[in-house]
Amino acid sequence: MRNNTSVKLIAWSLPLIITLLPSCSPPPTSYIILCAGDSITEVGYPPFLARIIKEEGIRARVVNKGKSGFNTKEYLDYLRENKAELAESQPDFILLQLGTNDVRADHDRTSADDFYTHMKEIIRLFRDFKTRTGRKPRILLATIPPIPETTPFPFSSESAKRVTQEINPLIQKTAAEDKCTLVDNFSIFFRSPHLLPDVHPTDKGYQVLAQNWLAALKKGGIKEQ
Repeated sequence: MRNNTSVKLIAWSLPLIITLLPSCSPPPTSYIILCAGDSITEVGYPPFLARIIKEEGIRARVVNKGKSGFNTKEYLDYLRENKAELAESQPDFILLQLGTNDVRADHDRTSADDFYTHMKEIIRLFRDFKTRTGRKPRILLATIPPIPETTPFPFSSESAKRVTQEINPLIQKTAAEDKCTLVDNFSIFFRSPHLLPDVHPTDKGYQVLAQNWLAALKKGGIKEQ
């Protein structure tokens, strides 16, 4: 009688043990960082970020998903079409900086209301991603750099004003509402305009930008392993 009871108990317990095994597995020993944005991301800071992260002794893979020339509407469309593929990277952190192309004076110009709507939806979609441990990724949302007054068309003097009066305030509002880590990438170039001759930073500017992202990542929990 006891033997039968023991056998039944083992048979009942096995499925439960198997179900619990994944949750008992050790956490990953490295990080995955997904960089989302426009050309400042695609052809800009991610290689510098990957290098300084390695120099810091942090094990991480930097995934560059910047799309040159994209405003928030175009990036939202891209994210919707490629969500499954992007989610496969299982990022622990998502670095998001968009808005520079939204202040252009041509067909890419985006109203403040539409910019806000697009950013909220982009964040919502990114929140659906899962890390390797089944958690939601941490989203770091950055203000955009200034637009130098001398930047030629398709930017204008209005573009420069919109950065400070519309876009960055909306980014700050969105970060607070959606509980994203706010990263101040505006002040870097406001204080050192020589690092930003037009809408794209110099190589030194990209290095400083990468260092600012890393400082925010460290506050968000990334560390040497």
